[in-house]
This record gives sequence, structure tokens and C-alpha cells, in this order.
Amino acid sequence: MNLPSLFRRSPPVDTKAAETSTIASPSDWLMEIFGIGSTTSAGAAVTPSNAMRCTAVRRAVQAIAEPIGSLPLHVYRRNGEAKDRDPDHPVAKVLRNPNPWSSGQDLREQVQRDCLLHGNGFCFVNRVGGKPRELLRLDPTKVTVLVDTITGEPSYRVTETGGQRTVKARDMLHLKAPSRDGYVGDSIVLQCREAVGIALVLEKHVGRLFSEGARPSGVIEIPNKVGESALAKMKAAWQSAHGGSANSGGTAVLFDGAKFNPLTFKSTDAQTLELWRHSTAEIARAFGVPPTLLFDLDRATWSNSESFASYFVTFTLMHWVKAWQNEIALKLFNDTERDTYFAEFLIEDLLKADLAARASAYSTLITARVMNPNECRARENLPPYPEGNEFLNPAITSAPSGAEDTNEQS
Repeated sequence: MNLPSLFRRSPPVDTKAAETSTIASPSDWLMEIFGIGSTTSAGAAVTPSNAMRCTAVRRAVQAIAEPIGSLPLHVYRRNGEAKDRDPDHPVAKVLRNPNPWSSGQDLREQVQRDCLLHGNGFCFVNRVGGKPRELLRLDPTKVTVLVDTITGEPSYRVTETGGQRTVKARDMLHLKAPSRDGYVGDSIVLQCREAVGIALVLEKHVGRLFSEGARPSGVIEIPNKVGESALAKMKAAWQSAHGGSANSGGTAVLFDGAKFNPLTFKSTDAQTLELWRHSTAEIARAFGVPPTLLFDLDRATWSNSESFASYFVTFTLMHWVKAWQNEIALKLFNDTERDTYFAEFLIEDLLKADLAARASAYSTLITARVMNPNECRARENLPPYPEGNEFLNPAITSAPSGAEDTNEQS
């Protein structure tokens, strides 16, 4: 008896393709291609594309992607305990101008947006003579991550118009969202599709509420009995004169004692607004963005807004900053350069509101001889100055015991 093919053991294939396994989910990939998305319990189909129609999702994505694109990114060369900028390094040039049609800001912002929506952002590293010369953003829906089952090294299969090609890990900048396997990031909007779906349904419902479909703006009460034909004519005349948003606000003329009774909002309508605020908070929680950055200022104060901004930089934005820096170090610098060169974002622009607090803290640390001036300047990405490595208290006129007195009084 012949067994069905499902239970037959396939003959071994001695090819590299047999040593790799596809990590990307085919179902999600197919839904993305056809725009079907993942249907939620509320009946909304959520995809990375239509999720950006939700104002809360759009603001959360941009709150992270815009700083990543606009923050200065420099290449540094280690010089002992100091670091010097090297704007002429090939990596520095490709980070400033990744390709002839994209700026560094545009590329980083788009790849970060891909990562937040799709779970993964990809940049192909085009090398000339072993040096990176171009960074080309790839559509995340056209890239499949492959993992060698023996070594665990990933590679990337890119689907193009003319076919497919495989890209090695060293030639692909891969920014990924938190994931279960560590190879392919999970899409935040698909993982939290219920919260996004509720927001989309509520926006659609509220839109109908103020048009013609969700509920009438009022009812006409007629004291006398009216025939069906007369009632139909009255209804057609009323809708023709006052139906729709274009005709709203006009003067109504009623006959035979008819009265117009407007409908007011009920408690259920207020609950709709509360649920809408809750969905905004859920989306903010999914992306790790404070609600104040989504312009949900219901409970915002001066003090907690500043605290939320500091929290956002420390616990949300710094994660993505480190991810970019580590990926650049791993893929754009070779083994020899990595010991000397590194890329770093300057986040001081995001902390300017805390400059007075930082200055006070540095002054206290220098006075207590916990840090020296050059160490404080390094934290501010400023170059050291001569004699800045001394642990001196500027509040006194003499040097510490055992050190040369540099402030001799005449």
C-alpha cells in the first residue's frame, strides 16, 4: 500500500537552501500584499497602512521616527579617553548622504517608520571596494529573513521585479522591533491590533454620528393623522431642504401644527468619548509614548509633562538610538575600524529643557571632586581642555592636599 505523500520522508537535499528556514509568517505576508490585514473583534481590518489613518497611531509613530531622523549623527574616533569627530570617514559620508535621492534624515525616519509599523526596517549596504558607498531603503514587505539552522546566521531574501536575490547579513542594516525569536521584529500595530481597531471603529462611528447615518439630529412630531402619500411627500421635502451637512442650519417651515424636536447627546455618547480616550492611552502604551506627546492633555500638568518627556527620552527613544548605533557599528565598520571608530547620536537637543538642572548637578559633582571638568564636558559631547582632568574644587583658593598650589595669593 502506498502512503500518502504527506507521510513520505523527503529525500535529503544537499543544498544551502535546505539549511535555511523562513522566519516570516506567510499569513501576515499575504495579508499585507492584498491589504486584508488582521480583522479585530470590533470588525476592523488593521494593516500597517491603514493604521496610520488613526491619529493616535500616526502621532505615536512620528513621535519616535522624527527625532531619529532629525538628531545629529556623527562618526567619532577614539583618542585615548577623548573622542574626536571624523567627518571625512566613509561611514560619516554615507550617513550624511546615503544615496543621490535621499538625505540621512529622510532615510532614517523612513526606516524607523517601517520598523514601528511593519516590525522591521531594512537598508541595503552597497559597497565599493569593501567600503560602504550607498544605503538603499528596502520595502519591508519584499524582504524575508532566512536563518541558517546550523550557525544561526541570518540572511535576507529580497523579492524584486526581475526575481529574487539573497543578501548577506553584513550587507543589510536591519532595525527590528521587539520580537519572540530575535530575528524578525513583531509589528506593533498587528500585535496590538485590538486597540488600533477600536480607535478606527470609533473614528468611523463618530464620523457617521455627525453626518446622516448614525442617528438623526431630531424628529418631526405631527399632531394630526397624515396619509402615507402626504407623509412621504413631507419627508422628501424636508430632506431636500435640510438633509445633509450642506443644508444644515437653515430655517425650517412647518405646517399643520408640526413640531421639530432636536435630539441631544445621551450618557452613552459621553461613554463613547471616554472609550476613545482609553483607546488613545492603549496605543500610547503599546508604542511606549507618553499620552501628552499624543496631545492627550486631559490630565496634563507642567510638572508631569516634563517628567513624561524625560521618561520618553530615557526609556523609549534611547532604545532606538542604541539600536541604530549598534547596527551601524556592526554593519558599516569592519573589525579593525570597530576598535577605533563609532557612530553616536547627539541627544542634547532633546534635553535642553533640563540644561539648568544638568549644570547645577555638574557644578555640585565638580565641587565635591566626584567628577572633573573634562568628564562633565564629555557627557555634553564637548572636547576636553588642558588641565581639565584635575579634581579641583573651584570654590576654594587652594589645591587639594599634596597637590601644587595653583592659586597662590600675593
